[in-house]
Amino acid sequence: MTTSALLTKTPAPWRPAALHRALSLALAAAMLATPLALVPAAPSEARAAPDSFADLAEQVSPSVVMITTTTTVAAPAQGMPQFPEGSPFSDLFRDFGFPNGPNGPQQQTPRRSNALGSGFVISEDGYIVTNNHVIEGADEIQIEFFGGAKLDAKLIGTDPKTDIALLKVESDKPLPFVNFGDSDMMRVGDWVMAMGNPLGQGFSVSAGIVSARNRELSGTYDDYLQTDAAINRGNSGGPLFNMAGEVIGVNTAILSPNGGSIGIGFSMASNVVTKVVTQLKEFGETRRGWLGVKIQDVTDDMAEAMGLAKAEGAMVSEVPDGPAKDAGILAGDVITSFDGGEVKSTRDLVRRVADAPVGEAVRVTVLRSGKSETLLVTLGRRELAEGEAIPAAVTKSQEVEKELLGMTVTPLTSDLATEMGLSAGSAGLVVKDIDDTGAAYEKGLRTGDLIVEAGQQPVSSIEDLETRISEAKDGGRKSVLLLIRRGSEPRFVALPVE
Repeated sequence: MTTSALLTKTPAPWRPAALHRALSLALAAAMLATPLALVPAAPSEARAAPDSFADLAEQVSPSVVMITTTTTVAAPAQGMPQFPEGSPFSDLFRDFGFPNGPNGPQQQTPRRSNALGSGFVISEDGYIVTNNHVIEGADEIQIEFFGGAKLDAKLIGTDPKTDIALLKVESDKPLPFVNFGDSDMMRVGDWVMAMGNPLGQGFSVSAGIVSARNRELSGTYDDYLQTDAAINRGNSGGPLFNMAGEVIGVNTAILSPNGGSIGIGFSMASNVVTKVVTQLKEFGETRRGWLGVKIQDVTDDMAEAMGLAKAEGAMVSEVPDGPAKDAGILAGDVITSFDGGEVKSTRDLVRRVADAPVGEAVRVTVLRSGKSETLLVTLGRRELAEGEAIPAAVTKSQEVEKELLGMTVTPLTSDLATEMGLSAGSAGLVVKDIDDTGAAYEKGLRTGDLIVEAGQQPVSSIEDLETRISEAKDGGRKSVLLLIRRGSEPRFVALPVE
């Protein structure tokens, strides 16, 4: 396992001692308050610590595999530093026969590189799951089974967004395999067991508990189980088992200052993996739904500025050409439900849309101007839509400037648009200066930002912004909602008007 960019993200501090004390006090209080002789104890679903993991390890070991990959690495034609003619270092390199010297070869030949990882068999006909980063760029993939047998594998498909890959081996006899479990059923504190090939040492078992759920690292579809079961380099792609011998996670990353296990490991939840594997098996690639909106979470001050009861849902910050625009979704809408499921945050929406079938018509409920509307959207395919350019708005601008909300703003002119790298048809108010002690600066606005909306209406002049501020005050609101564009990225920000 490699310590990638995923491993540099530090989670919020934990206070296990305080948590333990709080739980102990709560348990003691419950015991004192309950008349044990009169009230029968309800059966508990929690499992006690096993006397041994040996039976479980023996049960699942035949399905866990070691993976060895071979990759051809092209060597550079000039592999050593260059020095000025006559330099003593130049003579030294030539005398010792380094490349490009009289005693060395004129070019280096490509070399072969090997890497190790883990995986597990999910069907008797030889489908194997591992991490994408284990096999990425490999020319050859060899699978070694618990009993010592080795088979060559072919790559069926990969999904870099969840770091999952699906392989296939051909065997003369049915292979032992394991089933996926329901990762949503796992609770913090449940026992788990990891298996794999740590540091190339061969089949190895470690045990621990689920330390946390729903962890995000750096991916759009991240849903990791955190565990303190020892996970090291080489464990990548290996399974994380529950006590029933079901795979509830794929060991993917660790948080470590030194590259070794410190008890903070991450396994991609099985309920994410199973959906990816199903698509890779059927299509050889993923086919995720695409709604076609840019979204952001609704903050408390944004909710107040819009008159919302709760800071929930996914705020639509921009609607390029695509399914959402065709269905009538507008920037400023707050998506509260997708395909019958409640949307609490942007993360909820992204995962629901991704799991929905491409081409399917779904109902999307939005809050617009305080009213709820339900629209029918036929989803596109995300893989085909990614990278499409977003059209800019077209409105008129004027030449004035004024200080408002702790910022000096001026209408966008064609010259300013050219200077800022915007299209000629762009419109809005440019932030020329900002008070670095004010709320706007604190909320992340900076000089050069473009204000394109205020109060969920377009602004192209100072008067537009002043009107929106007055309307917010007259409506008894403490904040006004602005839509800000920085480069190609839009973002809503609520600024106080008092």
